[in-house]
Amino acid sequence: MKTVNEVSKLTGVSIRTLQYYDKIGLLTPAMRTEAGYRLYDDTALERLQQILLFRELEFSLSDIRAVLEAPDFDRKKAITQQIELLTLKKQRLEAIIGLAYKIRDKGENIMDFNVFDTSKIEEYTKRAKAEWGDTKEYEEYTSKSSKRTKEDEKNIAAGLMAVFADFGKLKDGSPDIPEAMEQVKRLQQYITDNYYNCTDEMLMSLGQMYSANGEFKENIDKAGGIGTADFVTKAISAYIGNK
Repeated sequence: MKTVNEVSKLTGVSIRTLQYYDKIGLLTPAMRTEAGYRLYDDTALERLQQILLFRELEFSLSDIRAVLEAPDFDRKKAITQQIELLTLKKQRLEAIIGLAYKIRDKGENIMDFNVFDTSKIEEYTKRAKAEWGDTKEYEEYTSKSSKRTKEDEKNIAAGLMAVFADFGKLKDGSPDIPEAMEQVKRLQQYITDNYYNCTDEMLMSLGQMYSANGEFKENIDKAGGIGTADFVTKAISAYIGNK
């Protein structure tokens, strides 16, 4: 565990900013001491890293919260976009440094302003933001989440994990049994009620992500036991296939 002061020194994010992130429900400490001091674990630091990466994409704090808490958040996709964006920024900075060296070494001004062009970076940022935000599901979730408190979001996330925990009770059986089909219906309705309209197409897409190696699978298997994520994917496929 790290104190808010230690996190500030480690990340360069001011203590006041960390306190504000907590206040708006963007970054909640893992726990507080009896004296009320914030303590952050590795999970909280990982989320802070994701927040800072999205800030590089110039997302608003409210949009970052909506993206991170959406049930279909793809962490790998977000990091890939960040690598591409930071590479573009690096190339631009190297070009500017190269121009500065030329001016210094030749002792004269060089009328080259192309290196200051940010249009490529701006275009990439625009496209990246569109991939996350320009969907009706994202807009619907943003609308719903804006009316919720930090505690509301925590309870909703816990409720989703409870749904997966119940899948875990069925994972040793066939994924197309009636109980599993009812559980898929429950999952679909839960997402619709709390996040966005979960169509069959969206449900199938989510199912594919659930069993892919990564944060989704890890969290679902943690809730329902090893093998739960794979079972959910198969149950969703059977459910859609039977319609």
